[in-house]
Amino acid sequence: TMPLLPCLRKKKLPMPLGRSVFQKHNPPVQQNYQALLEMCLKRKCLFTDENFPAHISSIGTGALLKRLPSKLQWKRPHALHSTPVFYAANRKQLDLCQGLVGNCWFLAALEALTFHQDILAAVVPQNQSFDRKYAGIFHFRFWHFGKWVDVVVDDLLPVNEAGELVFVSSVYKNVFWGALLEKAYAKLYGSYEDLQIGRVSEALVDFTGGVNVTIKLAAAPPDLWDIMTRATYSRSLMGCQTRLGTTKVLKNGLVAGHAYTVIGIRKVTCRYGPENLVRLRNPWGKIEWKGDWSDSSYKWELLSPKEKILLRKKKEDGEFWMSLQDFKVHFVDLIICKLTPDLMSQEEGKKWMYSLKSGRWVKGSTAGGSRGFRSDTFWMNPQYCLKVLPAEDSRKSLGSCKVLVSLIQKHSSKHRNRAHHHFIGFSLYKVQSNFQESNKKLPPAFFTRHQPVNNHQLFVDEREVSLDFHLEPGVYVIVPCTLEPHQESEFILRVFSRKHEIVDRYEGKIWEDFFAKHFEQVMFSSISQNPEINAVQLQRILNNVSWRNFQSFHLRFSLDACQGILALLDLNATGTLSIQEFRVLWKRLLFYLEVFQKRDTSRSGRLDLVELHAAVQETGISLSNEVCNLMAIRYGSPDLEISFESFVCFMLRVEIMGEAFRNLTQDGKGIYLRESE
Repeated sequence: TMPLLPCLRKKKLPMPLGRSVFQKHNPPVQQNYQALLEMCLKRKCLFTDENFPAHISSIGTGALLKRLPSKLQWKRPHALHSTPVFYAANRKQLDLCQGLVGNCWFLAALEALTFHQDILAAVVPQNQSFDRKYAGIFHFRFWHFGKWVDVVVDDLLPVNEAGELVFVSSVYKNVFWGALLEKAYAKLYGSYEDLQIGRVSEALVDFTGGVNVTIKLAAAPPDLWDIMTRATYSRSLMGCQTRLGTTKVLKNGLVAGHAYTVIGIRKVTCRYGPENLVRLRNPWGKIEWKGDWSDSSYKWELLSPKEKILLRKKKEDGEFWMSLQDFKVHFVDLIICKLTPDLMSQEEGKKWMYSLKSGRWVKGSTAGGSRGFRSDTFWMNPQYCLKVLPAEDSRKSLGSCKVLVSLIQKHSSKHRNRAHHHFIGFSLYKVQSNFQESNKKLPPAFFTRHQPVNNHQLFVDEREVSLDFHLEPGVYVIVPCTLEPHQESEFILRVFSRKHEIVDRYEGKIWEDFFAKHFEQVMFSSISQNPEINAVQLQRILNNVSWRNFQSFHLRFSLDACQGILALLDLNATGTLSIQEFRVLWKRLLFYLEVFQKRDTSRSGRLDLVELHAAVQETGISLSNEVCNLMAIRYGSPDLEISFESFVCFMLRVEIMGEAFRNLTQDGKGIYLRESE
């Protein structure tokens, strides 16, 4: 036997002191397939992947372990078959069988992929085999939260005592691409057990980077057949799911709580008139629908002999036809995955535009929650200015334009099934000309006076939510949010239309330019991988900024003010601010500046008591006159005038104390404090 490849371990970096303010999404470990392959060939050894070892830990830690065979072994395909094949181009040999993992959603999406060989080849690179340049290493590509990632695996697969694959296998026992692809997908999401339970929509996106549209079949649009026809001819992928039930296999042959692939549609002519049929596949490769238009249905006798011969297949292979009407009754969701322009045909791809923006909800900064939950903090959420432009080649350029918006939340856990999903959604507003300055965030007042285009906002505790719009050309703002405020997560916002522009309002380039210019020095002077700034550095950075519209007078932040700001925002008590904490501060400063300028009507650089009351109200915070006056005494000059520097300290204290109260109160009226608190 060949010696095994030794693992090259990287030194672990020390963990930063204090708790992290924001839990970032952990991208998968990147391994260079080509370099590892060449190294193995040079050393004449087989690859073993210590990032996803042939060990029980790669399978999981929960209920799945109880279902494993008593004598589980890990073997390479050469030990399981005399002539193993990685991939067979013959369509019939693509048939895969589900194993012990409940991942029908993954297989249903994969089945949809097999009808588009070019897309399948992007996920499953074809130049891999068990003979030429074989070194026990394989790789696959997945679209993972906005990027295509290459996942490397060894070919050690879990088998029972008889040498049968425990998880995904092929109908043809010498074909192994499905089992290896499942292993790579399990590695991407933490373990095989992390593939238990999911939605076909997730896997469709992971295989294509496409944008999903989910149609609730109980309230299906009247033009559902036209939608499915267009989807079929535009190379969209389709999957569907049945509703959960107490019985696994129903009397009608459908499996409850199960994912199926939509593999075709056909309008047939019966003696009584036309009938719309949908062809489906059970990823188990068996157990089929027993109702009308099933393999043994009398309905086939209503067709012409030619149509009957072409369409009817009396074979227990998991594939079957059913009427569109039955499809709407027995299935809950239809998922249509629209491909991005780069995966469309060249001609079709030219007609569409696709944009992707990354963002995050940060507690105390951009995690404002939904309008229905907390209208006073909704404006804090990230805002994206969307300009919908008439398509140049469209005859209907003056009419409405189709726009698809998708929001995906990123989880911070390495394991898919341990990730907590927030309820997420977004609102889309039409913006009038007086609010169309794209680098300014819309103020709280805008959202109290205007209703969103999508009046009934949809919030789901799933990875993705998407909505189709028909919009007139013009300027809009998209506000992605969690249902409740203060919930943190990274997210991806995607827009798909004939022609549009999208800009991150208020942050975007302003933040990037500022960050590069004023924070770079701290990053390069810091030995740590996690640079931090102290009060002196904070003072230097803030006083180096060219604060717009303040040229007429001297604006300086004192060391005392910077120490006060740092004490309020330094959540982990290190005496310094992390990049993330500084990012929160910077966003607040820009907002306070906007409010301050608006209320400083005399352009003196100071607010009197009346202007201060108005400025606080403008931020969306409700303060009594008594508290506002007390704060003016604490932060103002002897004549109770507030400078911008003092206004920043004042507002930060008000916001953070308000948040502390909301976190500590039991009844919303008061709080009980221990001595330390």
